[in-house]
Amino acid sequence: MADSRAINYKLKSSQLNAAKPKDKPYLLLDGGGLYVEVLTTGSKIWRYIYSFEGRRPKWTIGPYPEIGIAEARDAHALLRAKLAKGVDPVEERKRSEQIDADAKRRSVTFEDFAQVWVRETLFYRSAAYRTQVVRFLDSYINPGIGQKALHQVKAGDVLAIMEKLLHVPVTADRCRVIVQQVYNFAIRKLIVESNPALAVRGAVAVPPAKHHVHLREPELVRFWGELDKQSGTSALTVYAARLLAYTMVRKSELIKAKWPEVDWKKGVWTVPAERMKMRREHRVYLPRQAVALLRELHRMTGHGEYLFPMRFLGGKGRPMSDATLNHMIGRLDFGVPEFAPHGLRSTAATILKEHRVVQQDVIELLLAHEEKKEVVAAYTRAELAEDRRRALQWYADHIDALTAAARPPAAPADPAQPAA
Repeated sequence: MADSRAINYKLKSSQLNAAKPKDKPYLLLDGGGLYVEVLTTGSKIWRYIYSFEGRRPKWTIGPYPEIGIAEARDAHALLRAKLAKGVDPVEERKRSEQIDADAKRRSVTFEDFAQVWVRETLFYRSAAYRTQVVRFLDSYINPGIGQKALHQVKAGDVLAIMEKLLHVPVTADRCRVIVQQVYNFAIRKLIVESNPALAVRGAVAVPPAKHHVHLREPELVRFWGELDKQSGTSALTVYAARLLAYTMVRKSELIKAKWPEVDWKKGVWTVPAERMKMRREHRVYLPRQAVALLRELHRMTGHGEYLFPMRFLGGKGRPMSDATLNHMIGRLDFGVPEFAPHGLRSTAATILKEHRVVQQDVIELLLAHEEKKEVVAAYTRAELAEDRRRALQWYADHIDALTAAARPPAAPADPAQPAA
C-alpha cells in the first residue's frame, strides 16, 4: 500500500533543465517513489516505483518537460490514492488494455478477418485455389455476413447464404466449408469461442462427387486416333494432350511447364514444388516417345520460356490457357462425351494396375499423390526412379502397340503395276 503521509518533493525545474546525459541512465529522486530517469540520449522520463504485495512495479508517467513538475506530482498523487485502496495501477492498466484488445478483436468484421485467414493460412496453396476461395467470399459469403462482427454471425446467417445457392448445392456447401475454416482460425486466435457453420453442416444435400471418367483401352485407341485428325487444331494443343497421357501429370502442371525444367541428358522433367498440388518437387522420368515429342515441340517454342505459350495476339509471355485443352478434347468424337483432360491420369493408372506393371505405391508416386498415413509419409521418401521410368515407358509403348494394332492393314500391291 502507498504511504498516506505528505511527500516532501525535492526536484526543481532548474535541476531538471541542467541535468545532462551520461554514459549510463541515472535517476533524479523527487520523493515518495517519484523520480526522473535521465537516459543516455538526453531524454528525461517521469517514473514512479512502489511496493505492492511483495513486488516493486514501475509506472511510467511520461517525458519531461512535456509533463511538468506539478502535473507529474498530480499523477503521482492519483496513483498513490489507488494504492491506498488496494489497487495496483500496473495490473489495472493491464486489465484495461486486455479489455480494449478483446473488444477490438471481437469487433473485427468477417470480411476483414477472412482476408487475414486467406493471407496467413492459404499462402501455401496454389494461386488458382486462392483465387477461387476469394471469389466465393466476394460473390456469395461477404454480401451476407461480410460486415457483421465475427461474434455476431449466427448459424442462421450461414444457412441463409446456403439457401440462396440451393440450385448449386456443391457451391452452397463449399461456402459453408469456407466459413467454417475462417471460424476455426478465429477460435485458434481466441477471438471467438464457437463456430456458426458447424450447426448447419448437412443442411444442403450435396450430390455424390463425380470421379473423372477414365478410358478403357479401346476408347484410348479411338482418342489417340482422333488426336491424329486434329489438323485444324494448334499442334501445341495436340502435343499437350499426348504429353498429358505420357507423363500422368495434372493439366496445370503441364501447361505452365518451362524449358529449363527439362533435363535432356537424363530424360527427366522436374516440376517445381510451387506448381505441384502437394507443394513437393516432382520428377517425371520421360519415356522415349515423350522426349521425341518434346524435341519437336522445342523447334516450335524453344526460343521462349514456356513449352506451351499462348499463341494469340496479346498472349505474349503467358502460358496456354487452362481451357484450351478442355475445349479441344471436348470437341473430339470418340464415344466418351464427358471425358476431360484429368481423366488421362486415371486412364494411365488404371491400365498400369490392370496389367500389373508396377505396384500401387509406384503408381501413387507417378500421380504425385500425398501419402495419407502420416507415419508412412514421414519415413518413406523413396523415389523408385527406375520403377517409375519403366512404368511410363511401358505405358507409352503400350499406347503405340494398341494404336498400331487398330490401324487397318496396308492394301496389297497391285501386281499389274510395275515394281518401282
